[in-house]
Amino acid sequence: MEGRVDQVAEMEAELSSLQAQIATLKAVQQSQPPSVRLGGRIRDALLRMGEELRGEKMRQEEVELSRLKVELEELEKELSRQTRMNGVTLINCITETVKRSDRGLLQRFCLTGHCSDIFFQVEFQVRESKEGQMSERTISNLHVVMDSTEHRDFSGFVSGVEERGDLLIFFRTLRTFSENLDNRRRTFQHFQEKYPQVVSLPGGCRSEVMTLHHPQLPGCILLVHWSVEVTREGGVTPKIDLLTKIPETALQLGSAQAIEGAPEAFHSLLRILGTEAALESLIMAVST
Repeated sequence: MEGRVDQVAEMEAELSSLQAQIATLKAVQQSQPPSVRLGGRIRDALLRMGEELRGEKMRQEEVELSRLKVELEELEKELSRQTRMNGVTLINCITETVKRSDRGLLQRFCLTGHCSDIFFQVEFQVRESKEGQMSERTISNLHVVMDSTEHRDFSGFVSGVEERGDLLIFFRTLRTFSENLDNRRRTFQHFQEKYPQVVSLPGGCRSEVMTLHHPQLPGCILLVHWSVEVTREGGVTPKIDLLTKIPETALQLGSAQAIEGAPEAFHSLLRILGTEAALESLIMAVST
């Protein structure tokens, strides 16, 4: 009997010890953060879920990046096509939203670029008005900045464009004006290289004046003045005149009448032969 009592006492003591250990473990577990208390399988599942989410996000970012690259390439192709068609190259474009409402949008633009060797800066506002499903855009506050000293023939036209707010006419006329200047430059440079003994370009190949002189007649000079006139409405017209610079002593030799009639004769050649052929005929006449 005493043995059984001792055995029961030992079991109760062991039970009390186990209960104390369980209480201690519970206290330690409750004092730790939830991430430490989570079981191994739950932790692994969360890790896998996080990796899958990161992978999905990376895939979405790659798809978005590929889409943006395709759009950028298409925009670059369109810009290149427009540049070839219009001859206008845009260097910078700044856009600012001034006002936005349910009835419309007001934006400010600043474009910087060049057409051949002519650089420009254009500032303007675009107002988009909505009336039901209809939308209308108007341009206002147009301001054009150019080198008025070099392109003085263009300044009057620019003033008219700013008054009317006609941006389309500005770029269309700018291209035609630039093409005329390029044609003059190529023509002057061609004859200066072909007849260096007779032709000179004191102001460079972009100058309006080409001089012709006979090597054995110093002081006798013919001046070809080639200007490009632009009306306020955007009409572009090349104008080529022949001017003479003959010393008084040469005029007294009996050639005054022929020299005085040279400009009219040159205009006749222009109408009959065209610009390049008339200039070459004039150069050949001076050479001989």
